[in-house]
Amino acid sequence: MSDISLPLRKLGDIVVPAIGFGAMTITQVAGYDPDRGRRTVHAALDAGVRLFDTADVYGPAGAGDGVNELALMDALRSWPGSADDIIVATKGGHLRFPETDTWWTNGSYAHLRRACTASIQRLGLDPLPLYHHHRPDPQLPYEESMYALRALHDEGLIARVGISNVDIARIDIARSILGDALVSVQNEYSPAARTAEREIRACEERGLTFLSWGPFGGMRQAKSLGAGGSPFAEIARARGVSIHQVALAWQLHRSPAVIPIPGASRPESVRDSVAAASLTLTHEELARLDAPAETGP
Repeated sequence: MSDISLPLRKLGDIVVPAIGFGAMTITQVAGYDPDRGRRTVHAALDAGVRLFDTADVYGPAGAGDGVNELALMDALRSWPGSADDIIVATKGGHLRFPETDTWWTNGSYAHLRRACTASIQRLGLDPLPLYHHHRPDPQLPYEESMYALRALHDEGLIARVGISNVDIARIDIARSILGDALVSVQNEYSPAARTAEREIRACEERGLTFLSWGPFGGMRQAKSLGAGGSPFAEIARARGVSIHQVALAWQLHRSPAVIPIPGASRPESVRDSVAAASLTLTHEELARLDAPAETGP
């Protein structure tokens, strides 16, 4: 077990540790290693992570739906500890065509209900603890998809609702239809992708949780810059920690509404991510890390 105590953050009517786990990476490529994925999930659980994010369409190209959901649940069920406080979040509303590995969206009630019930069967969780609408469907009014999610919640198929890849206008549409059933917004947010600052502030004001996907965006560039350019690399070097820890610690400092959901495909990566919870950044360091958000694109 980890000797790091993860801080807790609100997720609707419950609290969860402040760093989650993006499970997409454990099955992302053809020929993925199920045993390594299982060990990675176990390392996350041992470290205190309790929020796991997946989706029906995650998996290698051409493999069909449910690959990641099944791999995640296999790993969770094989862990010897108690599963009582584990929250699995999955998503629906994306389509992935195996023949061409092209992506599309379907936010209709008929599709979302089929996708939701299929996820329930694969995950063995009824109701689903948290169900995200994966991405707005440009063919439909956003309200239609939100009414579909409201119906799934009212039917008792999903306990909590989240929305993903949305702007403030859509957050407010969702709140007006879903009410307290809406608990989270999942958008991309990282050192290299900061346009979600507005949505983070909106979540703070509306009592919603912001789940940041892709929280390590820009880290590859920061590594190449080394101590010569990136404040993330410079602070990591001065502190003797990874730049990934600095990126996560920065996000945790940015807002109490934020829960990063970093992916990992190795146990070592999970343990490194969790260590970010104990990294306290100074006001001066935060000012340096925040600066690109004021001057960058």
